[in-house]
Amino acid sequence: MYKFVETSPQEILLLDHWGLPWSRRDDGRILQRPFGGHSYPRATMAADKTGFFEMQTLYDTLMRYKNFRRYDEVFVTSIIAEGGRFCGVTMIDMSTGEFHVLRGKALLIATGGLGTLYGFTTYSQTVTGDGQAMAYRAGIALEDSEFLQFHPTGLVPSGILMTEACRGEGGYLRNKDGDRFMEKYAPAKMELAPRDIVSRAEMTEIIEGRGFKGPKGLDYIHLDLTHLGADKINHRLPLIREVTMKFLGLDPIYEPIPVRPVAHYSMGGIEADINGKTKMEGVWAAGEVSCTSLHGANRLGTNSTAECIVWGGISGADILEYLKTNPRLPDIPDGEVKKEEKRIFQKLLESDGDENTYQLRSELREVMDFHMGVFRTGDDISAGLDKIRKLKERFNNIKIQDKSRIYNSNLINTLELENMLLVSEAMIVAALAREESRGGHARRDFPKRDDDKWLKHTLITLTDDGPKLDYKDVTITKWKPVERKY
Repeated sequence: MYKFVETSPQEILLLDHWGLPWSRRDDGRILQRPFGGHSYPRATMAADKTGFFEMQTLYDTLMRYKNFRRYDEVFVTSIIAEGGRFCGVTMIDMSTGEFHVLRGKALLIATGGLGTLYGFTTYSQTVTGDGQAMAYRAGIALEDSEFLQFHPTGLVPSGILMTEACRGEGGYLRNKDGDRFMEKYAPAKMELAPRDIVSRAEMTEIIEGRGFKGPKGLDYIHLDLTHLGADKINHRLPLIREVTMKFLGLDPIYEPIPVRPVAHYSMGGIEADINGKTKMEGVWAAGEVSCTSLHGANRLGTNSTAECIVWGGISGADILEYLKTNPRLPDIPDGEVKKEEKRIFQKLLESDGDENTYQLRSELREVMDFHMGVFRTGDDISAGLDKIRKLKERFNNIKIQDKSRIYNSNLINTLELENMLLVSEAMIVAALAREESRGGHARRDFPKRDDDKWLKHTLITLTDDGPKLDYKDVTITKWKPVERKY
């Protein structure tokens, strides 16, 4: 998108002025390297800790200002709307157990992805799709939910991300025979082909018996950095060395790293326009939780952190323009807050069934790993949908052991599970309907991309009868769809 390309360098320089410690070239300019699918080394870098330093710089800058209020240790449970307009949100204050409502003129949802639907994932355990689920329940459509990206290099067995910088710096992918197998799949790009191509190549090697046997069925291939040398690894990839030594007792200077494709990023999300605005008045979405169609069906490396900083600014500016119109502070619909409080503290917290929420969460992740992985088929997806719906039925018979209100993590985990079941069903319904292969959605029974039938966005809305599928056209301007070749 033109707006993304034009705005990204400005945001990079702004972070520089705020103090982000970028790695530097000899001439003082910010160092850049290639990531998968790049035609130019455009990944600005701070060693291999770019995202971490971005987050810390943004937080440190935020702390300079006193004209805002943070609500720490709260869990937002629902978006309240009336007549298609945002009214407020409900939330649990974990420190007191009290239930509150926040009225507001505008809402920006920036809650990230939903990757812990999967067992083998790069996400932290708090990323449970809550923002998507709340928007979905409030009547906002989810777009392109079937497109979940698998990163080629998740550390086995933990799933910790082995950054694409490893391959950007010249790392090799090897099978158990020592072959750099990407020569068969993308000879022009090798290890720096787009992530979907590399992930499918790795899984093909593993499925055809050229991988290494791993724990709990997590067979793997090798990410080999040994030829890079100690100096390059220590200066360009220090976090990778630290993590592999800490979690595996393995030093990548001397030994290859066991990796396999891992759930990493959701290209789909809350339907939003170019400014992050949703179809509900007063609600915007920014970052991974949204779907502005920036990534299509397969995000390129570095476009996630760039998306966050770009659309944080774009959506924030759009909200300011909206507030200049002086919208009135809406009233909360009668009974909505009490209804939500009753649902949580009576229906859920007091439920006395025999289902364990942690067991259900574990089974959900097994379903997603097995039925919605790198390769999919209609039969597998359909079987996965049946299992998800059975898990939803079993959720109605849960028992929360901790009946207290203060810091009740048992209750919060249950609310997260409820959200995970909701968005996983939407994702699987969308994947089952899309009978083609495109980007992160690879169907073995429909291995070709079909632009005649499927060059369109999926939209899913929640009804009393479950997910409802709809579609909208893809906006095509200068660049026409062509076959990808590497």
